[in-house]
Amino acid sequence: MFSLDQLSAFVAVAEELHFGRAAERLNMTQPPLSRQVQKLERAVGVRLLERDNRRVVLTEAGQAFLTEARRMLALVDTAGDLARRVDSGAAGTLRLGFTAVTAIRTLGPFLRQISDELPDVDVILHERVTPAQVDGLLHGELDLALGRPPFDTTLLDSRIVVRESLCAVLPADHRLAGLYRTLTAADFADEQVISYDPARAGYFHELTVRFLAGSQHRITQRVQQVLTVVLLVAAGRGVALVPESALDLGVPGVTYREIALPGEPVELHAIWRRDSTSPVLRRVLAMLSEHQ
Repeated sequence: MFSLDQLSAFVAVAEELHFGRAAERLNMTQPPLSRQVQKLERAVGVRLLERDNRRVVLTEAGQAFLTEARRMLALVDTAGDLARRVDSGAAGTLRLGFTAVTAIRTLGPFLRQISDELPDVDVILHERVTPAQVDGLLHGELDLALGRPPFDTTLLDSRIVVRESLCAVLPADHRLAGLYRTLTAADFADEQVISYDPARAGYFHELTVRFLAGSQHRITQRVQQVLTVVLLVAAGRGVALVPESALDLGVPGVTYREIALPGEPVELHAIWRRDSTSPVLRRVLAMLSEHQ
């Protein structure tokens, strides 16, 4: 077996066709350089150079071996550079979880930002509801999640990336659609309300319960995804509360109205394991901090 030093010695001699100049190029004396080439020839099992007192010439085997030796040395340099970039987070893989509604406004710009600033990072996307994303983080299937509270803050850390308002989505011909004012909980009395599964979409379930507390509404459906809610409303199955970004879904047959819930209560978090050692994750989180 031959060494990288032997390869480097051979390439220098093959390119200079002179042991003295090759030794000077490698900052070494000629005798150890000659020994390195001789060891390489013994390891390969063929003569790579013809040399006498006047000249050095590559054999046919030496010419073929020179091409491969250059490729191997370049590969070693490339591998080292890749390892350094991975260690710094500039290259590698990010396994990113997201919910369907985050894809409306947040996911696209986030992916473009990663592509622009970290072009050697490959992003593998996983569409999951928040509980499934949290499970993926805890089981090492995801590096970063774009989801909603609540989650175990003893094991997971997070950063708010988006805040937005909650609004009502109504069939376009619904009586409340004709009220061009902010809707209150009392307006939903006797309405059929499409709500959220407490186990799989607990965040929006809690927001809906909080806003409608005290009104005499009826829950007719409980689903997981915001898109499903809007489609059911378009089908005339009831009314619902959704994040303001749902307007961008472009579902026909529905209209949206403001509700009397002040501020921007809907939060989207970037969530990750506190004990994560991923250099790519550290780099992406630093990028998020710079742009917030």
